Amino acid sequence: MADDRGTPAEVVEVVKTTGVHGEITQILCKILDGYEKGRIKRRNTLGTIRKGDIIILLDTEREAKEIKS
Repeated sequence: MADDRGTPAEVVEVVKTTGVHGEITQILCKILDGYEKGRIKRRNTLGTIRKGDIIILLDTEREAKEIKS
């Protein structure tokens, strides 16, 4: 349920790691609740994350830029 604590999203794909030390992971996640339910968003995350994990997004309107290699 989407409320003031955030919106749950499921990690559907781990795209790439980035950052000076590889600490940022870019993922594709599927919004599980709220008015954007079912949409796939690209986000940057910090820390260990795997496909299938559930994360809480505080803001669902922002989306990360694609990493160019």
